[in-house]
Parts: sequence; structure tokens; C-alpha cells
Amino acid sequence: MSEAPGNSFAQRALAFVERTGNRLPDPAMLFVALLLVVWLASWLLSYFDYGLTDPRTGGPLQVVNQLSATAMTQFLGSMVTNFAHFHPIGVVLVAMLGIGVAEHTGFINAALRSMLRVTASWLLTPMVILVGIVSHTAADAGYVLVIPLGGVIFYSAGRHPLAGIAAAFAGVSGGFSANFIPSAIDPMLQGITQTGAQIIDPAITLNPLNNYFFTATSSVLIIGLGWLITDKFVEPRLASTPLDEDIVDQDSSTELTAQQSRGLRYALLSMVLSLLLLAVSAWSPESAWRGANGSLTELGAPLMASIVPLIFLLFVIPGIVYGIFSGTVTSSRDVIEGMTQSMHSMAYYLVIMFFIAQFVYAFSQSNLGVLLALQGGAGLQALGLPSAMTITGIVLLTGLLNLFVGSASAKWALLAPIFVPMLMSLGISPDLTQAAYRIGDSTTNIITPLMPYFPLVVVYCQRYVKNTGIGTLTAMMLPYSLGFIILWTLYLLLFWGAGLPLGLQSSYTY
Repeated sequence: MSEAPGNSFAQRALAFVERTGNRLPDPAMLFVALLLVVWLASWLLSYFDYGLTDPRTGGPLQVVNQLSATAMTQFLGSMVTNFAHFHPIGVVLVAMLGIGVAEHTGFINAALRSMLRVTASWLLTPMVILVGIVSHTAADAGYVLVIPLGGVIFYSAGRHPLAGIAAAFAGVSGGFSANFIPSAIDPMLQGITQTGAQIIDPAITLNPLNNYFFTATSSVLIIGLGWLITDKFVEPRLASTPLDEDIVDQDSSTELTAQQSRGLRYALLSMVLSLLLLAVSAWSPESAWRGANGSLTELGAPLMASIVPLIFLLFVIPGIVYGIFSGTVTSSRDVIEGMTQSMHSMAYYLVIMFFIAQFVYAFSQSNLGVLLALQGGAGLQALGLPSAMTITGIVLLTGLLNLFVGSASAKWALLAPIFVPMLMSLGISPDLTQAAYRIGDSTTNIITPLMPYFPLVVVYCQRYVKNTGIGTLTAMMLPYSLGFIILWTLYLLLFWGAGLPLGLQSSYTY
């Protein structure tokens, strides 16, 4: 495969990033190191008087030494509770139980294939990106299903298969925080954001869909921009890239068997009926789904409190129905097996969450977060930077960090206790800070070889062009990354500047 000008520079830069990133410890051990840093910093800084007022108590702010005998015994005594009650864990696991059933029975696989199969050739690019975005609700399904299918479909349509892979990769990973459908990532990030916000205001609570309006409308932006970049920049550049003559016959597997089609029809029917039942039960002004003020979306409304269980049901019901009619579910054991496999895939996540929970506890108890927030807020105020520049800085810093630390939850658990309270002191809401983080976290996924699925995408490309390497894939995805981070950030600033709500309301007013 011929290299485009500048690709050698991209390869050298990526080699440097890879070497640097490989020196970082495992994310779990990174939080062990950060816990030690918090203990040491709290001990050293506990001897100083900062002349600041703690906004939570109205009294003087004091850093609490976490190496003291009292603090250490409290830490050990609460270690299990810190982990078991850490908000992101429960919501993610419950959602994944339902998604696991839908994946195991084949419902998600069949639904995605069906969406791609019925698309006109000129709409292939936006449909591939759309399916990639929708696949976010199924955790890693997009990486193992949508991206290779993007290549297969483009190849079958006489288009360059690497362009199909690039479009799918852009939708699945580059637009990770854009989605029409609420998913487990929403309550997971909201829980971490809420923990950070409570450093300043212990009474604050955030809605699990606090970014939903922004992320849902962002889907249109990502689809349109990805469509333009694929058809006008990426695919024309690939025109000079010949395919290998001995391409392995690809199984276009977008066609469904009669049994799978029947299962999909009944599954979709069950999903529609479930949503209709929910709508009917919530329609009445006296509905039990409504909050004290009669609103379905107000904070504390049972409907809002049930978002995660509803996501669970939205996948488990059609997943079971599909399995029954397609033959993949023959007994209750198959349903339980799907849930069990999904929990197996979450084992590493739980290990990381254990250490994150202990770090968040110690960081909160030490008052270091409050100190950083007040001092950082004072520093930003002294600089007099416009809020738009501050938000843009959060996006860029997150995107840079994402080149080295891939886990969205791990990065946000590290950054939220600093960014959220610091920007709250400047009058910037936690919802806006979280939205800025989500943009930075998404847009550089597709140009870092440290992202766990990046090498897998290289392998997908090598099915068509054997000498595809990391530099080739990075050069192919760089236009998406740059386009997404620039225009998506501008869209956030316009969204915010117009006074539009980012999502459903939380328990604060700015």
C-alpha cells in the first residue's frame, strides 16, 4: 500500500505515543498510585492555613490528613461500603444484564444487520455511521460487528472497503458520546460527575440523562460530518490504494435466515408494545410515573429514577422474544447464560471500579478537591478567560489524555473531582463540564493505538490490504478526529450560548 505524504511523520508520532503510553501502569494500578499521592499530599498540606472558606460548612477550609490513625481506620472500615455503594457500578451492571441477553440471543446482531441490509447504495455511508452510533447501547458490539460489516457492505457495493471500515469506526468510536438512545454510559458518567459536584455541594443530584438533548442532537452532526469526510476526503484518497488480489471471500452475512427474520419481527413488535405500554401508563396526570409536581422529567420522578431498569427491560424483553422465535432460546438457562456472559465481560471493569471507589473516597475526605476547586477557580477568575475558552480547554485536555488512558470511566473518575467543582466555582454547571469531557473523550479514540480495539480494526483492514499498519489507519482516521473535535466543540458552545438545556434537569440552577 502506497503511503500518503506525511504518513511517515504520523507513524513516528504514533510510535512516540505508543512508547509513552506503554510506560503507564494498568488503569487499576494508576488509581492505586493516585491513592498514595492523595494520602501523602493530604499529610503534607494538612499543616497549612489557606485562609479559605469551605462552601459546604461556612467554616475555614482545612485539608484532612488521611494518614492519621483516625482517617486510616475509617478508610479500612468503609472500604467495602465505598465499593458496594459506588454509584456507577450498580447502574452499569443492571443495564449490562439486559444488554447481555440481547447480545447472547442474537437480537442486537440481527437488528444491526437488518438496518444495514435495507439501505440504498447512496445512503450506505450515513447508515453505517448511524448503526455505529446506535451500537453504543450494546457496549462493544459495534467493534466486533458493525466495523467489519462496514467493509463487507462497501465492498459488496463496489466501493472501497477501507472507506466502509473508516466510516463505521468513526461512528462506533469517534462519535461514542453521540446517541439517540440512552445507554449505560449516561448514568455511569452522571454518577461520577455527581460525586465530583458533591465535593462542593453535598446535596446536589444530577439527572442520569443530564446530557441527553445534546448527545441526541449531536448524532445528526456526527452522521452528517462523517458522511462528508468519508465521501469527499477519505474515499477519494483511498482510490489509489489497490486491494489485494487474493482477498479472502467475505461472508456478507447481512442476510437473515427465515427463522432470524421471524425472531426479529416479533422482537421489534415486543419492543414497540413495551414502549406503548410505558407511554400509556405515563399519560395520565395522576400516573405513578410522575413526580410530586406532576412532571415526568422532574428530578425524583419515578420515571427518571427508573431509567436504568427501563434500559434493562428495553433489551431483555425483545432479546428473549427474539431468542424464542429464532431458536436461540430453548430454556431459561439460555437467558441466564446471556446475563452471565455479560458479567464476565465486566470483571475487569469491577476491578478498576474497586480502586477508583477507594481513591474517590480518600480524595473527598481529604478536602483536596475543594482546595483545588477554590484555588483553581480563583486562578481562572484572575486570568479572566471567557467561559468558552475554559470549556474548549477541557475538551482539548481530555482529548490529549485520551491518547494514553482509554477508559472513559477511569479518566472521568480522575478528572471529575477536579474539573467539576473547579468550574462550578466559576458558575459553569456540572452538566456542561461533563458534555465537554464527552467530546474530548470520543474524538481521539480513533487515532490512538492504545485504544484496545485499535489493533483489531487494523486486522479488519488487512483483510483487504495486507500491509495496512497503524500509521495507515491513523492517517485514514485523522480527518474524522480533527473534524469531530473542532465542529463538535463549536456545536457545544453554540448549544450552551443559545441557552438550550443539555439534558433533563438536575437539582441546581445556574
